[in-house]
Amino acid sequence: MDWFFPEGLYTLAMVGSFVFGAFALKLPIAVALAAAAVVGALAAGEGFPVRHFVEGTFGYLDTILIIATAMIFMKSVQKTGLLESLAARVIRTFRTKPLLLSLGLMFIIMVPGMITGSSTAAVLTTGALVAPVLIKLGVPAVKTAAAIAMGAIYGMIAPPVNIPAMIIGGGIDMPYVGFALPLLVCTVPLAIFSALVLVYPHLKKGAGDENALEEELQRMEAIPLTVRLVFPVILLAVLMTGEQFLPGIWPPLGMPVNFLLAALSALFTGRRLNFIEASREAVNDAIPVLGILMGVGMFIQIMTLTGVQGFIVVSVLALPAWLMYLGMATSIPLFGAVSAFGAASVLGVPFLLALLGQNEIMVGSALSLLAGLGDLMPPTALAGIFAAQVVGEENYFRVLKFCIVPAVVTAGWAVVVILNANTVMGYLP
Repeated sequence: MDWFFPEGLYTLAMVGSFVFGAFALKLPIAVALAAAAVVGALAAGEGFPVRHFVEGTFGYLDTILIIATAMIFMKSVQKTGLLESLAARVIRTFRTKPLLLSLGLMFIIMVPGMITGSSTAAVLTTGALVAPVLIKLGVPAVKTAAAIAMGAIYGMIAPPVNIPAMIIGGGIDMPYVGFALPLLVCTVPLAIFSALVLVYPHLKKGAGDENALEEELQRMEAIPLTVRLVFPVILLAVLMTGEQFLPGIWPPLGMPVNFLLAALSALFTGRRLNFIEASREAVNDAIPVLGILMGVGMFIQIMTLTGVQGFIVVSVLALPAWLMYLGMATSIPLFGAVSAFGAASVLGVPFLLALLGQNEIMVGSALSLLAGLGDLMPPTALAGIFAAQVVGEENYFRVLKFCIVPAVVTAGWAVVVILNANTVMGYLP
């Protein structure tokens, strides 16, 4: 990679100014990305191209709408008590079956990430809900936080909503269609592995505080789990699969409308819900993620305008095969320390272009998995920091220590999936 080409210098200017703004000046990630875009435009002699800044800011408008409406849905079902009631039912059902219980709790942690595409949402909703239960079941607090962090990341990558995959696909004009099974291949084995490593050994010992656990379960069961309470989830499933099973008949509403309709149905669960207040809280929680997407859009727009994106693509294509796989397994998660979404757009797209010939959907799914690991990378480490806060651990590095093995296995699994992308897709229906 020759950094003395003009595009190489622009790359250094943009990435360097971003790192300086995010780490030295402690600017919000979204602001740092926008500032780096301005620096890149000035360095390339493009002046202050307002049109490109505006176009870039709204480049991921569809994704922003999906996240915002998904957060409204999650907040609505959380306010009705569905999450607590569901978690209590799972624990009651599998309380004497530690293997199934560990897998069930991992799935519950993943659900908000699957719906919203945000690991932070998973940590702060079901992660915070499951944390005291796991601790009372005998799982150490730091391992509880590690399990929550890993589950949140796998939920973020699992279908139906995977924002990094949408960003990578958008970079090569590949629609977000047909990703469900490939994303399950990428995440389900890892979720099972993490549950078995971090949670199951402690549940098997049965060293928890039974009295404290029973009190917690009784509190969570204050609202009984009924079909009426679960109706918003059922409606969402119907809305999201209707077009697939009834093509040409079912109206293509779009994911934001599906989420809003399902969220509104929470008003009819029989539980008191202030929908406006819930929506306000949801959007407020989503603003940091939405801001990052707007900053990423502006950053990518200027990278394209100045030739930086093409320079990165050509440089990646010039790498020998062994170095390219090693590079993607390390550089994408490391860049994710700034933003998993930024890693998906800045590095995920070039690596996908370099791997054309392999099944693009499977490769894009695996690259999104690598981007998701960025939520474990300090200093931002969103999943790790919030998971530590949920269990009351002040030093989040103690949590990250227990995430190392699952993270390394995750990176290795992503590379294995990429190497066998065509073969794996041949086995999927």
